[in-house]
Amino acid sequence: MMVAPTRLFPLLVALVLAVLSYALERAVREGPFGPEPRRHDPDYIVDLFVMTAYATDGSVESRITADRITHFPDDGTTDVVAPRLVFSKPGRPRYRGRAQRGSIADDGEEVLLYDDVVLIREADAQRPEARLETDFLHIVGGPAIARSDHEVRLRDGASRLSGLGMEYHHETGRFLLRAQVRGQFEPRTRQGK
Repeated sequence: MMVAPTRLFPLLVALVLAVLSYALERAVREGPFGPEPRRHDPDYIVDLFVMTAYATDGSVESRITADRITHFPDDGTTDVVAPRLVFSKPGRPRYRGRAQRGSIADDGEEVLLYDDVVLIREADAQRPEARLETDFLHIVGGPAIARSDHEVRLRDGASRLSGLGMEYHHETGRFLLRAQVRGQFEPRTRQGK
Protein backbone atom coordinates (compact mmCIF):
# COMPACT_ATOMS: atom_id res chain seq x y z
CA MET A 1 0.00 0.00 0.00
CA MET A 2 1.41 3.28 -1.06
CA VAL A 3 0.70 6.48 0.90
CA ALA A 4 0.34 9.63 -1.10
CA PRO A 5 2.78 12.44 -0.26
CA THR A 6 -0.12 14.82 0.25
CA ARG A 7 -1.32 12.69 3.16
CA LEU A 8 2.17 12.70 4.83
CA PHE A 9 2.61 16.44 4.47
CA PRO A 10 0.26 17.40 7.40
CA LEU A 11 1.96 14.82 9.65
CA LEU A 12 5.39 16.14 8.68
CA VAL A 13 4.30 19.75 9.39
CA ALA A 14 2.86 18.72 12.78
CA LEU A 15 6.10 16.91 13.66
CA VAL A 16 8.24 19.93 12.67
CA LEU A 17 5.97 22.26 14.67
CA ALA A 18 6.22 19.98 17.72
CA VAL A 19 10.03 19.92 17.55
CA LEU A 20 10.21 23.70 17.08
CA SER A 21 7.77 24.28 19.97
CA TYR A 22 9.88 22.08 22.25
CA ALA A 23 13.11 23.87 21.22
CA LEU A 24 11.52 27.30 21.70
CA GLU A 25 10.14 26.41 25.14
CA ARG A 26 13.54 25.07 26.22
CA ALA A 27 15.38 28.15 24.89
CA VAL A 28 13.03 30.46 26.79
CA ARG A 29 13.34 28.45 30.01
CA GLU A 30 17.15 28.05 29.90
CA GLY A 31 18.19 31.23 28.13
CA PRO A 32 20.82 31.47 25.41
CA PHE A 33 23.67 30.10 27.59
CA GLY A 34 22.07 27.01 29.09
CA PRO A 35 20.10 26.57 32.30
CA GLU A 36 19.97 29.57 34.62
CA PRO A 37 22.26 29.06 37.61
CA ARG A 38 20.69 28.86 41.04
CA ARG A 39 20.43 32.27 42.58
CA HIS A 40 22.09 33.04 45.89
CA ASP A 41 19.07 34.75 47.44
CA PRO A 42 18.33 34.55 51.18
CA ASP A 43 15.23 32.76 52.39
CA TYR A 44 15.36 34.39 55.82
CA ILE A 45 17.16 37.16 57.68
CA VAL A 46 17.18 37.52 61.47
CA ASP A 47 18.29 40.67 63.30
CA LEU A 48 19.59 40.47 66.89
CA PHE A 49 20.00 36.68 66.79
CA VAL A 50 20.55 34.69 70.01
CA MET A 51 20.96 30.90 70.25
CA THR A 52 21.56 29.24 73.62
CA ALA A 53 22.34 25.58 74.33
CA TYR A 54 21.75 24.21 77.82
CA ALA A 55 23.29 21.28 79.72
CA THR A 56 21.05 18.66 81.33
CA ASP A 57 21.27 20.51 84.66
CA GLY A 58 19.94 23.70 83.06
CA SER A 59 23.23 25.59 82.99
CA VAL A 60 24.25 27.43 79.81
CA GLU A 61 26.79 25.44 77.75
CA SER A 62 27.01 27.79 74.80
CA ARG A 63 25.54 31.02 73.55
CA ILE A 64 25.91 32.49 70.08
CA THR A 65 24.69 36.00 69.35
CA ALA A 66 24.89 38.13 66.22
CA ASP A 67 23.68 41.48 64.97
CA ARG A 68 22.26 39.74 61.88
CA ILE A 69 22.18 36.31 60.26
CA THR A 70 21.24 35.64 56.64
CA HIS A 71 20.48 32.08 55.44
CA PHE A 72 20.92 31.01 51.80
CA PRO A 73 18.98 27.88 50.75
CA ASP A 74 20.95 27.21 47.54
CA ASP A 75 24.10 26.13 49.42
CA GLY A 76 22.74 26.02 52.98
CA THR A 77 25.21 28.58 54.34
CA THR A 78 24.41 31.25 56.90
CA ASP A 79 26.26 34.56 56.86
CA VAL A 80 26.68 36.21 60.25
CA VAL A 81 27.36 39.85 61.12
CA ALA A 82 29.26 40.54 64.38
CA PRO A 83 29.14 37.01 65.86
CA ARG A 84 29.90 36.57 69.56
CA LEU A 85 30.40 33.12 71.10
CA VAL A 86 30.55 31.81 74.67
CA PHE A 87 31.36 28.15 75.51
CA SER A 88 31.37 26.94 79.11
CA LYS A 89 31.42 23.43 80.53
CA PRO A 90 31.67 22.42 84.19
CA GLY A 91 35.25 21.90 85.32
CA ARG A 92 36.71 23.66 82.26
CA PRO A 93 37.65 27.26 81.58
CA ARG A 94 35.11 29.44 79.84
CA TYR A 95 35.82 30.52 76.24
CA ARG A 96 34.58 33.72 74.61
CA GLY A 97 35.00 34.79 71.00
CA ARG A 98 34.05 37.51 68.56
CA ALA A 99 34.59 38.58 64.96
CA GLN A 100 33.31 41.20 62.55
CA ARG A 101 31.64 38.59 60.33
CA GLY A 102 31.35 34.87 59.82
CA SER A 103 29.80 32.02 57.88
CA ILE A 104 28.28 28.77 59.16
CA ALA A 105 27.93 25.60 57.06
CA ASP A 106 24.52 23.98 56.65
CA ASP A 107 25.22 21.20 59.17
CA GLY A 108 26.72 23.64 61.69
CA GLU A 109 29.95 21.65 61.86
CA GLU A 110 32.08 24.35 60.21
CA VAL A 111 32.30 27.98 61.26
CA LEU A 112 34.44 30.55 59.44
CA LEU A 113 35.24 33.78 61.30
CA TYR A 114 36.67 36.83 59.53
CA ASP A 115 38.13 40.22 60.46
CA ASP A 116 39.22 41.14 63.99
CA VAL A 117 38.80 37.59 65.34
CA VAL A 118 39.43 37.29 69.08
CA LEU A 119 39.15 34.11 71.18
CA ILE A 120 39.68 34.27 74.94
CA ARG A 121 40.14 31.43 77.42
CA GLU A 122 39.21 33.00 80.73
CA ALA A 123 41.57 32.64 83.69
CA ASP A 124 40.94 29.90 86.22
CA ALA A 125 42.74 28.65 89.34
CA GLN A 126 45.45 26.87 87.30
CA ARG A 127 46.02 29.19 84.32
CA PRO A 128 45.95 32.87 83.45
CA GLU A 129 43.79 34.30 80.68
CA ALA A 130 44.85 33.35 77.13
CA ARG A 131 43.93 35.54 74.15
CA LEU A 132 44.18 34.57 70.45
CA GLU A 133 43.91 37.27 67.75
CA THR A 134 43.83 36.78 63.96
CA ASP A 135 42.01 37.92 60.82
CA PHE A 136 40.62 34.47 59.95
CA LEU A 137 39.67 31.37 61.94
CA HIS A 138 38.15 28.08 60.73
CA ILE A 139 36.44 26.08 63.50
CA VAL A 140 35.54 22.45 62.73
CA GLY A 141 33.30 20.14 64.77
CA GLY A 142 32.08 22.65 67.32
CA PRO A 143 35.04 23.89 69.35
CA ALA A 144 37.02 20.71 68.61
CA ILE A 145 39.60 22.05 66.11
CA ALA A 146 40.44 25.64 65.19
CA ARG A 147 42.71 26.47 62.24
CA SER A 148 44.05 29.54 60.49
CA ASP A 149 46.45 30.13 57.63
CA HIS A 150 46.76 33.83 58.54
CA GLU A 151 48.99 35.55 61.09
CA VAL A 152 48.01 34.73 64.68
CA ARG A 153 49.00 36.34 67.97
CA LEU A 154 48.63 34.53 71.29
CA ARG A 155 49.03 35.95 74.80
CA ASP A 156 48.98 33.50 77.67
CA GLY A 157 49.46 35.50 80.84
CA ALA A 158 52.68 37.47 80.34
CA SER A 159 53.97 35.14 77.58
CA ARG A 160 53.48 35.97 73.91
CA LEU A 161 53.62 33.92 70.70
CA SER A 162 52.99 34.85 67.09
CA GLY A 163 53.28 33.06 63.77
CA LEU A 164 51.80 32.40 60.38
CA GLY A 165 49.20 29.62 60.45
CA MET A 166 48.02 27.63 63.44
CA GLU A 167 46.02 24.63 64.57
CA TYR A 168 44.44 24.11 67.99
CA HIS A 169 42.87 20.86 69.26
CA HIS A 170 40.46 21.65 72.05
CA GLU A 171 40.28 18.18 73.61
CA THR A 172 44.06 17.75 73.95
CA GLY A 173 44.95 21.44 74.37
CA ARG A 174 47.60 21.04 71.64
CA PHE A 175 48.47 24.34 69.94
CA LEU A 176 50.67 24.36 66.82
CA LEU A 177 52.13 27.40 65.04
CA ARG A 178 53.20 26.60 61.46
CA ALA A 179 55.73 29.25 60.28
CA GLN A 180 57.54 32.48 61.19
CA VAL A 181 57.14 31.71 64.88
CA ARG A 182 58.25 34.34 67.39
CA GLY A 183 57.82 34.18 71.12
CA GLN A 184 58.56 35.77 74.46
CA PHE A 185 58.12 33.62 77.53
CA GLU A 186 57.94 34.95 81.06
CA PRO A 187 58.72 32.57 83.92
CA ARG A 188 55.77 31.70 86.08
CA THR A 189 56.05 32.87 89.63
CA ARG A 190 55.53 30.30 92.33
CA GLN A 191 52.68 30.71 94.72
CA GLY A 192 53.62 31.53 98.32
CA LYS A 193 57.07 33.06 97.62
